[in-house]
Amino acid sequence: MPAHLAISPIERAVADIAAGRMVILVDDEDRENEGDLVIAAERVSADAIAFMAEHGRGLICLALHPPLVDRLELAPMAPHNEARLGTAFTVSIDAVDAPGSGVSARARAHTIARAIAPDATARDFRVPGHIYPLRARAGGVLVRSGQTEGSVDLARLAGLAPAGVICEVMGSDGEMSRLPTLLEFGATHNIAVVTVADLIEYRLQREPLVVREAESELSTDFGPFRIVIFRSLVDGGTHAALVCGDISGDAPVIVRVHRSNPLGDVFGFTLSRGQRSLGQAMQSIAAAGRGVLLYLEAERDGGELADALATYIERGEGRPWPPPHSVTAKMDFQEFGTGAQILRALGLRKLRVMTNQPKRLRAVSGFGLEIVQWLPVGAAGKS
Repeated sequence: MPAHLAISPIERAVADIAAGRMVILVDDEDRENEGDLVIAAERVSADAIAFMAEHGRGLICLALHPPLVDRLELAPMAPHNEARLGTAFTVSIDAVDAPGSGVSARARAHTIARAIAPDATARDFRVPGHIYPLRARAGGVLVRSGQTEGSVDLARLAGLAPAGVICEVMGSDGEMSRLPTLLEFGATHNIAVVTVADLIEYRLQREPLVVREAESELSTDFGPFRIVIFRSLVDGGTHAALVCGDISGDAPVIVRVHRSNPLGDVFGFTLSRGQRSLGQAMQSIAAAGRGVLLYLEAERDGGELADALATYIERGEGRPWPPPHSVTAKMDFQEFGTGAQILRALGLRKLRVMTNQPKRLRAVSGFGLEIVQWLPVGAAGKS
């Protein structure tokens, strides 16, 4: 590949962002496989907005660190987020003193500048508007490997306010631009192209987000395991790795990622898909003689057990629990970068991932992990 069409290092991206230049941030080929123009919100200008509108052609959004969203009292755009990748749109906004209707490049740049001003409050904006804020996940790309989090991370690493302006790059035919086209675009406009995977690796080398809390031998119905407890430095959540056998060395290790489900895991709901798969996975790992069951604590709001039971009752007795598209059913490294860090902390690199839905575990390359095989839940065999 010609040098001018190569992926740039994250160090260049951080320097460019600090200097007020744009970069193109490309996500995992198994995710959207798309690129966004990114500029720090603190450095945005009317010219930058105009460039995004003319050459990017996608939706221009303002990615914000959660405390900034909370300070502006920005409500979610929808009460139940059904976006395919969980992009957290809030209500759209215009600054009350934005010139004209709020849609011009100058007006949008003004709204963005006002949104990140230290003294900004909800009273400074009207809704709906022409800027689309996005709530980034705390922990950035180490928790969710998307351009929303990536833009905020780049701004923060550049020493600027943790907020980025992003716009998808589309071709003149209206289709999303892929990596070869994005590299050509970057060369034409002298814009560095970097990847979310490289940004994840850059951060992992500098700021781990999990700490090992405790470790003990554990007797189970499936044989002896070793339990290792980790705490997330992002949200304080506690996660467990159940380790069977010797997982050191270069040979791929069987891994099952299980998100906690109290109805099935604790109370043994016989209709619980999660409960059955948990037991099957532990049995298979024990039969193989080596492997890891990663037990991730689901997000807690204090009422999850009552909500789960209410949903079960509403669905009617006899239907599988959890429902296929429920939050409890989702297991995705995009949302559980913490889990990927735990696997790295255990020394794993090559994985034989046990799942009945392989495409739910994606975007792991930036964590230094390689999935070499997919195994159906319940499959046993020597690794």
